[in-house]
Amino acid sequence: MDSRTRLIPLSMENNLLKAIVELDEERALEIARKELENSKSPFKMLEVLRKAADIIGEKYSKGEFFVADLVMAGEILKEISEMIRPLLKSEPRHEYVGRLIIGTVQGDIHDIGKNIVVSMAEAAGFEVIDLGVDVPPEKFVEAIKTYKPDIVGLSGLLTLSIESMKRTVDVIKNTGLRDQVKIIIGGGRVDESACKYVGADAWTTDAGRGIKIMLEWVKEKKR
Repeated sequence: MDSRTRLIPLSMENNLLKAIVELDEERALEIARKELENSKSPFKMLEVLRKAADIIGEKYSKGEFFVADLVMAGEILKEISEMIRPLLKSEPRHEYVGRLIIGTVQGDIHDIGKNIVVSMAEAAGFEVIDLGVDVPPEKFVEAIKTYKPDIVGLSGLLTLSIESMKRTVDVIKNTGLRDQVKIIIGGGRVDESACKYVGADAWTTDAGRGIKIMLEWVKEKKR
């Protein structure tokens, strides 16, 4: 930091954004905690998380961030989101941008990628229902009926997860719920051909890109 930078006091928003993007967990949490202790509205902080998630996704797409960086960023976003969540629930006029149900499909217990998406989706303003790992198709169907989401996210790292994703989409179709939701798949083995085979609407191996796709979907739904 040079002398010119020190002469310009940064706002809470800029300080928090800078700390998150620099993956400075301790500083980011300290800034967030102090802001909430001052009884400030959580919405400014939520907007900072949205911006941070977007920047982090761009950095990963450009090769400036790696998976380890995404994991760290996801953890920071998750911790701050958990600080904000109780305050958001106490604000009756707050509206989520959309509702996402997500889970790692049956037969797979990997959750790092899913957890990153959950943190970034919450930061982007989604209400997220995380079903966990090794989730059978019937549990996704039950959750769709209960929560009426805009989007269903199917995550899986293993090659065998593709078949599990297909079974899940088939069960959703057979119960007459397919037209009610958009489905996105994600994980280390997914690609365009897997997306077509599974019957999903989109695929991604990039959490930031996935968030952009989902935000576009909810915008289109509201038009």
